[in-house]
Amino acid sequence: MAQAQQTLEGRVALVAGATRGAGRGIAVELGARGATVYVTGRSTRGRRSEYDRPETIEETAELVTAAGGQGIAVVTDHLVPAQVEALVGRIDAEQGRLDVLVNDIWGGELLFEWESTVWEHDLDKGLRLLRLAVETHAVTSHYALPLLLRGPGGGLVVEMTDGTAEYNASRYRVSFFYDIAKSAVLRMAFALGHELGPRGATALALTPGWLRSEMMLDTFGVTEANWRDALEKIPHFAISETPSYVGRAVAALAADPEVSRWNGQSLSSGQLAGVYGFTDLDGSRPDAWRYMVEVQDPGRPADVTGYR
Repeated sequence: MAQAQQTLEGRVALVAGATRGAGRGIAVELGARGATVYVTGRSTRGRRSEYDRPETIEETAELVTAAGGQGIAVVTDHLVPAQVEALVGRIDAEQGRLDVLVNDIWGGELLFEWESTVWEHDLDKGLRLLRLAVETHAVTSHYALPLLLRGPGGGLVVEMTDGTAEYNASRYRVSFFYDIAKSAVLRMAFALGHELGPRGATALALTPGWLRSEMMLDTFGVTEANWRDALEKIPHFAISETPSYVGRAVAALAADPEVSRWNGQSLSSGQLAGVYGFTDLDGSRPDAWRYMVEVQDPGRPADVTGYR
């Protein structure tokens, strides 16, 4: 059943890893509800990260503001504890509160190798992937959660990953390092739920489906305007979704006075669309992970990895 769009005015969010893809979509949709959103990343107009892509953290902040919120870009490397500590100190000094933390730091697209065993995989790349995908989340939570817990209502922590706990539990995901990284984030949400729940806060894991991120569209040689052209080669791409879809999932969670019902759980954008009544930008309601589990052969699913 569709629900009214409750405002998030007066609420403060940190979307860690918001330069592009899911992080950008989440930040913009929080802004559309009126939130003040701090957005972090390493790609700026003055310096690109190793991704060497055109999207910047300043652009994300501008999109948040244009959507109706207040976007604040803070260049941050979440592998550097001092930078994260300074970021949280700034939020405290400027806002005095933190209501929503979204841990969406990743950075692994150029590092993982498909179907490569642990002894075949480049070791340096594999270990850096684990640092980017897991250590960054731990560092950010370490510094941000005391501020979040000080606020009224306890706060919400969203751990972004790829795949639900149900889907990932019995499937090998891409490679040893990728599999460990995504499973670790799911477990992180469970552990944070255990630690935050008794203190009045909520932590959960969230995955989008097959995301039409900037990088994914480029991979298929299409744009958002003509993305269906890719269906000729990859029919399953029909279940894909825009970054706004998972963004609307986070906004709905942040506005839900009963969000604690999800504490410690693994959720997906499609699943939450059915609960909260939101749709993607085109009015559709894709549910990629239900499709993967129920429609495709459960024993040999086609992986939709690469959601950012």
